[in-house]
This record gives sequence, C-alpha cells and structure tokens, in this order.
Amino acid sequence: MADSPSTPTIIVGAGPAGLTAAYLLLRRGRAVRVIEKDTRVGGIAQTAEYKGFRFDIGGHRFFTKVTAVTELWRAMLGPDFLKRPRLSRIYYGKKFFAYPLKPMNALFGLGLWNAFLIGLSYLWSHIRPIKPEVSLEDWVSNRFGRRLYRIFFKTYTEKVWGIPCNTITAQWAAQRIKGLSLWTAVTSMLFGRFMRKGNKQIKTLIEEFEYPRYGPGMMWEKFHAEVERLGGRVDLRTAVTAIVHDGSIVTAVDIERDGRIERLPAGAVLSSMPLRQLVHALQPPAPPEVRAAADRLKYRDFITVALILNVADTFPDNWIYVHDEQVKLGRVQNFKNWSPFMVPDPNMSCLGLEYFCFEGDGLWTMKDADLIALGTREMASIGLIDPATVVDGTVVRMPKAYPVYDEGYESALEVVKNYLLTFSNLQVAGRNGMHKYNNQDHSMVTAMLAVQNLCGEHNDVWAVNAEDEYHEEAQLSTALPEDELQALKQTQPAVPRSQL
Repeated sequence: MADSPSTPTIIVGAGPAGLTAAYLLLRRGRAVRVIEKDTRVGGIAQTAEYKGFRFDIGGHRFFTKVTAVTELWRAMLGPDFLKRPRLSRIYYGKKFFAYPLKPMNALFGLGLWNAFLIGLSYLWSHIRPIKPEVSLEDWVSNRFGRRLYRIFFKTYTEKVWGIPCNTITAQWAAQRIKGLSLWTAVTSMLFGRFMRKGNKQIKTLIEEFEYPRYGPGMMWEKFHAEVERLGGRVDLRTAVTAIVHDGSIVTAVDIERDGRIERLPAGAVLSSMPLRQLVHALQPPAPPEVRAAADRLKYRDFITVALILNVADTFPDNWIYVHDEQVKLGRVQNFKNWSPFMVPDPNMSCLGLEYFCFEGDGLWTMKDADLIALGTREMASIGLIDPATVVDGTVVRMPKAYPVYDEGYESALEVVKNYLLTFSNLQVAGRNGMHKYNNQDHSMVTAMLAVQNLCGEHNDVWAVNAEDEYHEEAQLSTALPEDELQALKQTQPAVPRSQL
C-alpha cells in the first residue's frame, strides 16, 4: 500500500539510507520528517569536527557500480570529489607490511622459512580440509591454511569483533572475505596463478579512490540541506520512543526531545534504526517470539580517538591495520592523507585511532582523557608517533556500528523480517535497518527501493545483495536493472547460506 502524500512519512535515522529516502520522497512530492537522535547527520558515515579538525568514524571511500547512486553523488558534490592515492599497511610482528602485499616486502618481512611453512600449510589445508565448516576459523583455514590464518587473520578479527574466531560462524567468513580481503593479496603473492580466478581487480586493492573534500559527512550534510530546501524537516537530538500501529498499518510515531514527548501522525514509516530497537519500539508490542528474535541480534560498537599533533607529517599511509595483540588499537587513519582539507593548519596533523568494543565494557566506559592517553602510548609503542608531539585529542563513541553475524542470527533475522512485512506502510533500509553489513551505496539502493514501495511499487528490498541461492528460489523482483544488481553484489560482502 502506498502512503498518503499529505500525511508525512516519518523517516527514522539521518544516515545514508534515511537521507536518500527523504530526498527522493520529497522529489516525488511527499511530505517528509526525519528523526535523528545524534547531533549530526550521516550515521557512521558522518564527519566529526573538533576545533576545525575533521575526521571520519572509520574511513569511507566512495565507490559504486550503480548508476543511480553515482548520479546522486555527482549531483550533490560534483567537483568536491577528490581523486586520492591509496597507501595502506599492516603492522604485524613489529614490522610494517605493504597492503596490498608486495612480494619482496612480504617475503623479507615474514622470512623465507615462514613463507615456506605458509605454503605447506596451504597445501595441507586442501589435502585434509576441516569438515564440516562450522566456524570462521574452519572456513579461513580450509582456504588459506592454518598458519596464514594465525599470522594475519586471527588477532585482528578477534580484536575487531571481541569474540574468538572459533565461535564466529563460517557464514560471516564467506560474507566478509569473499573476493576482497588480505587473503586475496597474500595468496596471490605466494601462490600466484594457483589462486587467481581471472584478472578482475579487487575493489579493496585499487590504488586510488574518490573522497569528498571535507570528508564523507560533506555528502550527507549536502543531502540534509537539500531535504530542507525541498520542504522536509530534519530533527536532530531527537529519539523515537514508540511506533504506533493497529496491527497492519503504522499510524503514528512518538518522539522525545529535551524530555518532552510528542506524537506525530505518520502516513508511513521508513526506518534505518537498528532492527532490535525498531521491534521494541512497536506499540502495541510485537509478539514475544518476535521480541526474543530481535534480542538475538547483536552489535559491535566503535570508538574513535582523534589525536592532534603539532607536526606537519607523521606517516604516509591513509590507514594502517594493527595486527598486534599487545595493543588494543585496531586501526589508525591519517586524515590529512585522505584530504589535506581535513586539517585546518598545514603544520598540524590529525590521526584517528579506532577501538572496537561492546557498549558498556571497559573501553566504552573509559574516560576520554584516559582513552587519549592510551592511544598516545599505543601509537608510540608501535613507532608511529613521538608522544611529545600530541597536543590535543577528542573521543567519539559510535554505538551499534557493526551488526554481528554470530550463530543463530540468520534465523532470528528471518523471524523479525517476516513480522515487519505484515505492515503495509512500514519499510526498512540501511545497514542497521536491515542488520546487513554493507557499504553506503548498498544502503542507498535499499532506500531507493523502499521509497518506490511507499509509492505503490512492490520491490523486495531484502533481495538487494542477497545470496544467489535465494535469488534462484524466490525469483525476486527489484527495480534495479539486473546488470546493476549483479554489479552491486560484486562490491558488497555477500551473505551465504549456513553450512551448519
């Protein structure tokens, strides 16, 4: 059922999905109100600012194979896109490895004997594979050998996700590693033609990328401005407390700001808020089995510690992965090397230190000053900075940054999805809105299809980036051309069916 053009569509969340939806609905003549609990738009793709220094919540390259997304990006920013050279490395074993790996650099870094043992381990994994493949550890070891898994993958993955690799499902491994990771680079270098399939360039191994002059938030700030220019409203620092329905239609949304509750009539709702949160906001409450399934959906949280240094140059990389279990630091971004416009003073630098955690744990609750001190010590310990050059810093915490693909998530997600589909004027889109670990172009495409549904079409939003087997069984329909649907899948982590 299409929503009423006169009663506003309430959009929950002002990230890439929510703002894309708002803009497109307004272009169709629909009334729109966007509700965002943060102080900035963009979600995890926002650009934070501190005393004129800008930094990402993670690094966000702009890359897509979907024409409609490219056209929107160009319309919004045009000449403000910069073409940036890519340089990234891995810190492991007190050494830095170029990434993508370069043969001699990696060979001398690992040592001839270690490289030989990696080759033997790889061969053994193909002679005696682990069966059945239950965990991420099984999946990676079977394809690349247990030794390579231990050297490069285990420490970093457990640091990022906070759980042992042998308890992370094989589905997540296939979803995240397929066609793009460190393993492609390592095995291509060590095993050459035995591992290569064709001559396609892997997206994450490209040597240059596009980036907005003032960071990815510049894109979503422009969307924000366009939404308001077209007559839409964006409420920041405002939380959704309830989504009111009559069993099949959403009728209103309760919001809270500064301690005051307001009920907004809703012609429709498009939600990019975390699915778990959405289910618990429904009034009357969802059935107990649906609420229980929603509670099974877990998230990993994220902290950025931005260090301000009084030196013009630190290290040449855009970012460095830290594969060292002696420090808590997971990755570090050098934002001046993403764009010189991110730093207001050319004699200064801004580094973004990324820590992965669970909301409420020791890292999450640590005082900002202690996090800045921790980051300074850890950066000095791996030889990236002189601690005396750090003159300031700030901290940004991002809850529910990554949906977790743990055991049982897929069946729980199916229960939630099927229940939400019973509401004719409720659509979901985006990373947290669909509990899909995707990139911003994927989030935008789901928003585009959701908008078309609210205007009377019948697209399966869940089909975007679905696994091949699902497509074959369901004969899904989306408004995205088939060639672009396939192209989008090539740039996104796919979600395979369980091997359990």
